[in-house]
Amino acid sequence: MASGGWVRAVGAAALVMLLGVVATMPAVAATKITVNGEAITDIQISQRIKLFALEGNNTGTRGATQQLIDEALQLQEAQRLGINVSPSQVDDAFHQVARNLKLTTDRLTTTLQSQGVSIDSLRNRLKAAIAWSGIVQNAVQPRVQISDLQLDQEAAAKVTGINSFDYILKEIIFVAPGGNGAGGRTAQANKYRQQFTGCDTAVDLSLNFTDAAVVDVGRRHATQMPEAIAKELAGLNVGGITKPRVINSGVSMLAVCEKAQAEDLTFIKSDLQAGAGGDALKTEAAKYMDELRAKAKIIRN
Repeated sequence: MASGGWVRAVGAAALVMLLGVVATMPAVAATKITVNGEAITDIQISQRIKLFALEGNNTGTRGATQQLIDEALQLQEAQRLGINVSPSQVDDAFHQVARNLKLTTDRLTTTLQSQGVSIDSLRNRLKAAIAWSGIVQNAVQPRVQISDLQLDQEAAAKVTGINSFDYILKEIIFVAPGGNGAGGRTAQANKYRQQFTGCDTAVDLSLNFTDAAVVDVGRRHATQMPEAIAKELAGLNVGGITKPRVINSGVSMLAVCEKAQAEDLTFIKSDLQAGAGGDALKTEAAKYMDELRAKAKIIRN
């Protein structure tokens, strides 16, 4: 081979090798945004868009970018407050995502990778979510205050004829585990109901039936019971008994042993407090996040 041809051959081989090396080199990440000096790269944004697509989120670049900015702020704030998120916490959260999707963690990993999604993209989001939960608990929750007077007023407004009674109840159960044979048991329960004359004879009457049990429920306020049952009980007098209903252990009826007007606001207030507290916490958390964004130095390249 002439020297010139050899040089060309060597040059061609070198070029092929060089192209192969370039093809296998990882892409160089370009910084698109800095959040208080912390870089968010085009690769991170691209990965988050792919994760969004897998979830059916079509907010694209804008949504992915905003989420990554928020996560950076949340993790920075957690660090400022001394809230640490351990790898094991992220592992647990990753396992929970898999369980919610009815997948093994290996299957979830494979699914992500098959769509070109880096596992780190999901794990980073989970880490930020855990950090934010800690921030809400430690820094936001103390800001939330609910007025007892307001709760009392709202609870009083919710008292109705149905939920203003206090009862002492007995439950009569015609046993049918898992609801099997509930039809026949319902017929027996109706027969019992027709013969029922009051709580004092409830146990004696049950002895005339197979697999019938009488349970002392004790004192219950109407607000502690499902609305349909509370409504039915409100229409009964002492000595009355509800219609049979199928439950997991068989067929059940409730007998009214005592009934008194009692506008107990405790349970209504508890429900209202949980709801109002949750709403107030969400509102305050949103304000806190807005504050972090307003104070942040965010530079877009």
